[in-house]
Amino acid sequence: MGFKEEFEEIYQSKITRAGSAELLEWLKTTDFFTAPASTKFHCACLGGLVRHSVSVYHVMMEKHFQPDTDNEESFAICGLLHDVCKAQFYKESTRNVKNEETGMWEKRPYYAIEDSYPYGHGEKSVFLIERFLRLKTSEAIAIRWHMGGFDESVRGGSFSIGLAWQKYPIAVKLHLADLESTYLCEKGTSVVHGK
Repeated sequence: MGFKEEFEEIYQSKITRAGSAELLEWLKTTDFFTAPASTKFHCACLGGLVRHSVSVYHVMMEKHFQPDTDNEESFAICGLLHDVCKAQFYKESTRNVKNEETGMWEKRPYYAIEDSYPYGHGEKSVFLIERFLRLKTSEAIAIRWHMGGFDESVRGGSFSIGLAWQKYPIAVKLHLADLESTYLCEKGTSVVHGK
């Protein structure tokens, strides 16, 4: 089973909220299932975004799910959809790279960012999801702050993330799962074009 099929299986079995079918159909009209997850850092490859999403979901469930206090649908929504903002976000481009063997400059493909809707990262995912299904407050907060200290507003001095993490444990769990997936599980998943 590929990552797209696994995503759809988890999504359809765990997310049953009104609007979920419409959200999945919309995702199919975007490049969500073929897009990379980043330009070079992790899963910078065809289908990297869906691979990363499935990985984050699995890490959340395996490491952080507590059946007495956590909700499976919320974990599926947060894990699978936290990076919806990356659909229609990357484009393939080329750049000149010096070939060390020949000393000649060559055009090489790479992923570039083309943000047609610059709304922020986590907040953009929340906005896109809520066009179809209503998020619980805890889910919206978790998705909004899943970047942790890498979020631009945190780097700019915002203290809201601390309060968000204090009030909503799922926000901490999503951030930890995203970090582990990105830096441990997905290490070596980026494809260097032209090699």
